[in-house]
Amino acid sequence: MITGVQFRGTLNPNETQRWFTFNWSAPQHVLWEVVPDSARAGAAQIDWDLAIERADDSHVTYWITIRNLTGSSVQFEARYAIVA
Repeated sequence: MITGVQFRGTLNPNETQRWFTFNWSAPQHVLWEVVPDSARAGAAQIDWDLAIERADDSHVTYWITIRNLTGSSVQFEARYAIVA
């Protein structure tokens, strides 16, 4: 298994943004996770969705939409794991 952080970012209070990461091998099985960088007990800080584009026969593009659920800025990292 190969793991890593694809990118880091910051969302303003209640902000939603969409990122993309491209040129991933289509046959690979890639898992994604978006995690806040700072602790805040009691409620979720972010929510995220993943969409996938088949760019060509060999590659995919991942589109990651991340929403800040709080009234404060939130820093996060988008992590991946290639499992096959």
